[in-house]
Amino acid sequence: MFVSVDAASPEASQEPAQSVAAIASAVPFVEPHFDSSVKPDADFEDVYRAAEISQPAHGYTVSKIAEMLQSERIRSLPLEVKKSSILLALDAAGVKIEEIVEDAVKRDRALDAFERVQQRALDELEARKDKENQAIEAELAQLVEEHNKRVAANKDEVAKEKERFYSWRLRKQKEEQKIADCVSPFVAENPITTGNTAAPSKPLS
Repeated sequence: MFVSVDAASPEASQEPAQSVAAIASAVPFVEPHFDSSVKPDADFEDVYRAAEISQPAHGYTVSKIAEMLQSERIRSLPLEVKKSSILLALDAAGVKIEEIVEDAVKRDRALDAFERVQQRALDELEARKDKENQAIEAELAQLVEEHNKRVAANKDEVAKEKERFYSWRLRKQKEEQKIADCVSPFVAENPITTGNTAAPSKPLS
């Protein structure tokens, strides 16, 4: 139950004695340790628990205040009335607004710390993967070089074989011409072939 008033009482409307900055600076901070049980997509409540942010006995946290501000009975009220209603509720529960600000600061710090943890994990992952990629690219470059050498060697082998074959074919044609010349005087039609009779090479598929 919330008490809404048109005008706040002097006590409820008083500003906190300390500024928000002073409250924040007074809150002790120890960098939370987030183990592997806190997943990157963990709920915020899991992050808060891992940061050892305890639930106060009176039950009033910044999350509770957020729920109160969004309740149907208070969310449509003017800002000053909202403020007065919250302060009156806290006063009735014996809770100081400084406690809520401290709780908010602790939760914010926990979220920032968890963000740093995730950022470090992301940076480490990126560094590892970049190193792996460099190794893969080096292996790929070496593989390409080796295959290029094999391709070049195959082409060189074919070129040498063509040179050998064409040289032999020229000698063959000379030999055939010599044979044809010997047979020519004795036949009406020379049966000796002296040209290129090899079947055309089969194209590579």
